[in-house]
Amino acid sequence: MKKILISTGGSGGHVIPGITFYKHLENENSVKIITDIRGSKFFNNESIKKDIIDVPYIGSNLFLLPIKLIYLLISFIKSFYYLKKNKIEILISTGGYMSFPLCFSAIFLKVKIFLFEPNMVVGRTNKLILKFSKKILCYNKDLIGLSDQYKNKVFLIDRILSKEIYFIKKNNSQSLSNPLKLLIIGGSQGASFFDNNMPDLIKELSKLCKIDLKQQVYDQEKINQIENEYSKLDIKYELFTYDSDLYKIYNNYDIVITRSGASTISEISYFGVPFIAIPFPFAKDNHQYFNAKYYLEKNCCWLINQKEFNTKETVIFFKNLLENQTDFISKKDNLNKISYQNTWNRVNQKIKELVNED
Repeated sequence: MKKILISTGGSGGHVIPGITFYKHLENENSVKIITDIRGSKFFNNESIKKDIIDVPYIGSNLFLLPIKLIYLLISFIKSFYYLKKNKIEILISTGGYMSFPLCFSAIFLKVKIFLFEPNMVVGRTNKLILKFSKKILCYNKDLIGLSDQYKNKVFLIDRILSKEIYFIKKNNSQSLSNPLKLLIIGGSQGASFFDNNMPDLIKELSKLCKIDLKQQVYDQEKINQIENEYSKLDIKYELFTYDSDLYKIYNNYDIVITRSGASTISEISYFGVPFIAIPFPFAKDNHQYFNAKYYLEKNCCWLINQKEFNTKETVIFFKNLLENQTDFISKKDNLNKISYQNTWNRVNQKIKELVNED
């Protein structure tokens, strides 16, 4: 039985895979999971005991820099003693700046480090630690930013999905519904773009076809504003701010309009739901664009750069799609081809193989 620590960042894209790793490993190992205050909310529906080490975000504010450096030093000391006290043998880091002090401390304590990179671009923390890691777990061997000298550290794995997802039956419908079932999820980053642009799109789209819409909105104030617009249209709609169980409903929709965070599009693609990706343009290293581009090249999605989004052109796109569904069916088929082998047991075996290797 190995003593394993899973270190997550503070966003859902770091924490949710971390929780999944925990569930893969907990039965045969002594496993702990650690996050920061930001990541705590993702444990609300979990019975898992989490530990917390807060790491300051350095940022560019020079006035606060001395104070943040003191807090950073404290987080390094806490990380070092946490690893030592709990006699951690393996550290699995899902990335984020919160993981850096733990990874750095693990180097000095000779703790085996495994990095997880769900994006198509190697994250900054992973880049810094890669030299000292044993393996980097990823979905594609051609990661952007991965130098040739570290390609021997690549450990390919199927997409990390919550266990509950595998119990949901996939919707194998080969045609668009009437009314058109549309899900719009802007995520936490850049959600204002969706709030500001989707109402006009839905207004014009409602002139073409009947719509059954569920849309994520930034906050209650925005819900009130958008509800005022949608109530005047002949559509069925539901607005929400956050839903930790979104994976339960992807199956109910024909098309998803979304950002392209790795966890979100992994879940959507597993269910074989074609999606329109509008990558968050200010994401670090533009990784959301490259995440979406991977699916675009496999003819599994449509990609629109945010600055090129145009309501009129998007309405024309939907008009053409409604008249000829060949492209929709093709994308649905391609998504199912790349996800059909992804099972809980298959992923579980790969993770066990990883942690048990010398």
